[in-house]
Amino acid sequence: MEKTINKLLVANRGVPAVRVMHTCRDRKIPTTAVYSTPDRLAQHVFMADTAVHIGEAPPIESYLNMENMIKAAELSRSNAIHPGWGFLAENESFAQMVEDAGLIWVGPPPAVIRAMGDKIQAKELALKANVPTIPGISSVTDVKQIARWIKDEKVDFPIMIKAASGGGGKGMVKVERKEDLGQALAQARSEAKKAFGDDTLLVEKYIERGRHIEVQVVADNHGSVVHLYERECTIQRRNQKIIEE
Repeated sequence: MEKTINKLLVANRGVPAVRVMHTCRDRKIPTTAVYSTPDRLAQHVFMADTAVHIGEAPPIESYLNMENMIKAAELSRSNAIHPGWGFLAENESFAQMVEDAGLIWVGPPPAVIRAMGDKIQAKELALKANVPTIPGISSVTDVKQIARWIKDEKVDFPIMIKAASGGGGKGMVKVERKEDLGQALAQARSEAKKAFGDDTLLVEKYIERGRHIEVQVVADNHGSVVHLYERECTIQRRNQKIIEE
């Protein structure tokens, strides 16, 4: 039997939270906002029907705190959670935790997130399907590993160090010279840990003057699957899309 959303907790802040709440207003679905201490006066807090404080400023204590999100849903009597994008949106452990708590997870099933939310695993699936991928190495732990790959594969700089989890341009550092590898690796690892709670990294050859083209796919629980055609997303700032057309 399909459950009905009676009240939706938006596990995010800023634009993602506001956009979800606008849609909920149109559909007359009550919402719950979550906020860290510095965000107590943010727009999404006042848009929601209920607001719950979930922790202090560091995301790991608030917007990445899965236990606090579940507690906030229970406290506000929300029976569904929408993750927005970024933070916990691509965390399969959180999706599973939501379902295990008897709540409605508004998003892809945990198994799908597990397969596609991790760039390393997604790349392995692409290779199995004979889809071309950018040359690189996975699960990078130290500079020597990167230097060995550059030497063995005769890779020219620049290269890109990426967080395996999440998105939004966080945890991505372009490296122009061998001398900068140590600092870049530490920076990417730190950003990934703070943004996604996971400091697993991969390294790829940097594609200069490349174009970012997306084809987005939407599916539901009834077996309906559609694609939303191509999107040109090349115009970016700090590895984040500014214009999609």
